[in-house]
Amino acid sequence: MALRLHKEETSFLMIDVQERLLPSIDRREAVVLNAVRLLKTAELLSLPVLYTEQYPKGIGSTEASVLAALPKGARRVEKMTFSCCEEPGFLEAFETTMRPVTVVFGTESHICILSTLEDLLERGRKIVLAADACGSRTSDNHNLALATARSCGALVLPTETVVYQLLGRSGTPEFKAMLPFFK
Repeated sequence: MALRLHKEETSFLMIDVQERLLPSIDRREAVVLNAVRLLKTAELLSLPVLYTEQYPKGIGSTEASVLAALPKGARRVEKMTFSCCEEPGFLEAFETTMRPVTVVFGTESHICILSTLEDLLERGRKIVLAADACGSRTSDNHNLALATARSCGALVLPTETVVYQLLGRSGTPEFKAMLPFFK
């Protein structure tokens, strides 16, 4: 799939980056760091953000540093389903918030992320998976989910590629603002 990210066409969907789930996630520090990088990019470029929390009463709310990085206007959907698309109200929130291309990230790669992106791809959406901003309890499950996402038609990229494609060029105030997040 040939797809380049452009800020005018892109939105973000962050799935279940929650405080009680993260301790069991492999490479959790990288997942949190890259989620924050993506959210800072969204804020800087005024990209729409939709985020979910799976059963927050039991799993807790979004991790504190990630919650703090959410841009104003980010929309939250509480869910009980594994695919976000099966949660009542999600598709309405998605359709009113999202642009033609959606960057997806969060946890767990092989469960909620994969189920959601399969459903979105089935609906004709263009999906980019920020691979290093996603995680599972095991690296095997994460890697299998990335391979499956690719085979389903999602573009799988590292966070840095996502951010730099959206920035488009160096030397801009936006580029300079994001540079410290990658040093």
